[in-house]
Amino acid sequence: MLDLELVLTLQSLLAPCDRATEGLTRSSLNLCSFEMARRSVQMSLPLTSGWGGKRVGAGRPRLAPRALVPHRPRPVHQASYPEHLTWRCVAGLGSLRGAEVFPAIAAALSAHRAAGAAFRVVHFSVQDTHLHLIVEAQDARALRLGAQGLGVRLARAINRALGRRGRVFDDRYHARALRTPREVRIALAYVLHNFKKHQVWVPTVVDPCSSALWFDGFREVRGAPLAARAAVHAPRTWLVRVGWRRHGLVSVRERPA
Repeated sequence: MLDLELVLTLQSLLAPCDRATEGLTRSSLNLCSFEMARRSVQMSLPLTSGWGGKRVGAGRPRLAPRALVPHRPRPVHQASYPEHLTWRCVAGLGSLRGAEVFPAIAAALSAHRAAGAAFRVVHFSVQDTHLHLIVEAQDARALRLGAQGLGVRLARAINRALGRRGRVFDDRYHARALRTPREVRIALAYVLHNFKKHQVWVPTVVDPCSSALWFDGFREVRGAPLAARAAVHAPRTWLVRVGWRRHGLVSVRERPA
């Protein structure tokens, strides 16, 4: 009898605790159910709120009126292939063919010629807003460093001539390897006759703001021999010395393609 009374007494004492625990568990389950129900009815934000995302006109505004040179690794340069380089100037700089600016550019090219032969400018043309150059380099490193050094030299000369400071070129130079005799012949005619493309009047049959003065590949006239202070190097690659002549000499009456 004592054992039965003891068991009943213990059950009576534990019953309130069980009810409290059961109520607590039931409350926790109700709270979880409420949270799940609240999450399931939450509204998602619209995907087109007017900010961000891919759309016409999105992104950083373009500073130049044309597409810039992509900042991707350049092709590996081979010494046997000349390169056609183009530098374009910032807007509002004025004409590079002016009486103050062009002599400064020619002097900078002459100084660069005297500095070494690892990177060689063999032909060039100066237009109002840009420069064209045909260059040779002994390897990829010489091309990269030579072009960078020449760009700095040209920018300083142009700023000095104009009495200004600041940026001169609106982007890094554009480069294109010339791999065949036909490509070199087309590039020579394009660079030396580029003034015709831009409808620039000159008093002579060749452009005085170019290396046409020293070019010996015209059909009708012959350029002057390279002097010590000439603005260009004598070409060394077979393509520029001999190869392009397979497709005929350049006429002073040609127009660039």
